[in-house]
Amino acid sequence: MKKDIKEIRHEINQIDKDMATLFEKRMNLVKDVAVYKKERALPLYDEARENEIISSNSSYIQNEEVKNYYVDFLRSTMDISKAYQYYLCNGMKVAYCGVEGAFAHIASKRLFPNGELVSFKSFKEAYKAVEKGLCDTCVLPIENSSAGDVGEVMDLIFQGSLYVNRIYELEINQNLLAKKGTKLEDIKTVISHPQAIEQAKEFIQAHGFDIIECANTALSALQVKESNDGHIAAIASEETASLYGLEIIEKNINTNKNNTTRFAIFSKVRNLPAKEVKMGANFILVFTVKNEAGALAKTLNIIGMHNFNMRNLKSRPLSSLMWNYYFFVELEGNINTNEGKQMLVELGTLCDRLNLVGTYISK
Repeated sequence: MKKDIKEIRHEINQIDKDMATLFEKRMNLVKDVAVYKKERALPLYDEARENEIISSNSSYIQNEEVKNYYVDFLRSTMDISKAYQYYLCNGMKVAYCGVEGAFAHIASKRLFPNGELVSFKSFKEAYKAVEKGLCDTCVLPIENSSAGDVGEVMDLIFQGSLYVNRIYELEINQNLLAKKGTKLEDIKTVISHPQAIEQAKEFIQAHGFDIIECANTALSALQVKESNDGHIAAIASEETASLYGLEIIEKNINTNKNNTTRFAIFSKVRNLPAKEVKMGANFILVFTVKNEAGALAKTLNIIGMHNFNMRNLKSRPLSSLMWNYYFFVELEGNINTNEGKQMLVELGTLCDRLNLVGTYISK
């Protein structure tokens, strides 16, 4: 016997009531996820996780006729969840070094489009702002493909208490900027951050420009804008030219056209990947070894025996001890496994100081 329409609607109403209760429960958990991600400065959108949910949950549907509709339902639910997370994380305070238009500002804006970006004059001030709880996260450069390491930031990683939970790569195109109407032959002096100057060294030398260093690229553009000297130019981004009303005299002047800066995203809470994560997992260790023959080789042998591949190994001088060094190593693999934990135990017996300062997933 077929159901009466009133009976059908009554059942639908009951299901809707149950779904409303479950929806509220789900959104409370979504809020917990947002708090977790905010503490660790993790991205709100995780494409791999969404695809995993759709693949797994759609298998619960027996009726093939409605399965595609259920996938749409899942996507809609996740879109609502992301919107709620964005709302909860709106106003997240993001520290960076420089002024508006600097590459760190550009990276921060792309990483946290809804965040409140807070400018600081130095890497240390931006880092300390997170340590003190004045900001939720900071975005600082650690390496450029042309100019090399940013030693000051690496020292902060070694000395400080924050963790790296994300790495972001920003393609850097340096440009020669000057006031409108300025010609290339008018320019006698260029002003910019030392890294930008290094990246455009061949162009600068070819034109015989004098050099003035400043705190960051955007600040150099601001100084050119405010200067009455028609013979100076800045080295900075296209976005900076637009921001300060300068003209691009010459584009892409960096020597290496594949010019990329890696930014580390710091927060007060360490994020460890789930044990089952295998693809794209990376981690960062900083350590010191005993000042004796073969000490470093022994640590590297332990890493190799546990099958973790080193992406890079760098040494930096210890400020407290002359001619002593600490080591910074990035490794591929999941540290949150039995293999990883055993490796840390073994390294701890050889290292005077050992710290797991970051984990991140490479895209």
